[in-house]
Amino acid sequence: MFEPILLLAGNPSPMTGPGNNTYLIADGAGAAVLVDAGVGLAVHLEALSAALDANGARLSDVLVTHGHADHASGATRLADEHPAVRFLKHPWPGQDEQFGVSWSAIGDGDVVRVGDDELIVVATPGHSPDHVSFWHAQSRTMFTGDLVALGTSVMIHASRGGNLGQYMRSLERVLQHEPRTLLPAHGPRIDDPHALISGYLSHRNERERQVIGALRAGHATVEAIAESIYHDLSPALMPAARENVRAHLEKLREEGRAVHDGDRWRM
Repeated sequence: MFEPILLLAGNPSPMTGPGNNTYLIADGAGAAVLVDAGVGLAVHLEALSAALDANGARLSDVLVTHGHADHASGATRLADEHPAVRFLKHPWPGQDEQFGVSWSAIGDGDVVRVGDDELIVVATPGHSPDHVSFWHAQSRTMFTGDLVALGTSVMIHASRGGNLGQYMRSLERVLQHEPRTLLPAHGPRIDDPHALISGYLSHRNERERQVIGALRAGHATVEAIAESIYHDLSPALMPAARENVRAHLEKLREEGRAVHDGDRWRM
């Protein structure tokens, strides 16, 4: 039976919920892989060591879904504690170098073996340009990193490499696998992937209609569009709202449906 062990990274916050989820998969024959590296806190490293000891395993590989710090920065401490471990991720030049480890590149369709199990790399860019998920076909389980989270939406940082069009296509690609379970990097496991992802797509399409409506009403800047859509949002959350608006505008631009001159946008 495929039973990944959930290990919280110990970094709770308004953006990470109870903290990043990392997942340990032991092969039953003395080796184990970890999905996502956490942030290097002692509580995470201690939980990992305890889980390895309980399974009589050593850490062989760390698979990183993407290069945001809450998923990758723990690689440095993991390398200190487990000198023989390999670190695998899809390359993000200019971002990966900061984490101080040697990365082994993985890409769409690559297979990582964990004993008798296989994890297939599925390219799912959009939240970040390097984002991948890991598919366990036998159990129809997918480790989805920051693609989805139960009860909330996912930030697309258009100004930091995010791409909403890619992100929506990645959600559709996950649906094509017909997963039974999603194991996200934040929040609880997802046991009805179709309902959740369909809701995500509907939400994004509705938000796009609102952005188009704002443009047609004469709101021409990211700030003005965000204020017209997010009427009662807390000021502390407005930067995130503006980033979402920017992601939608960039998607419309890529599709030839919007143009901009400086900071002013129009259909």
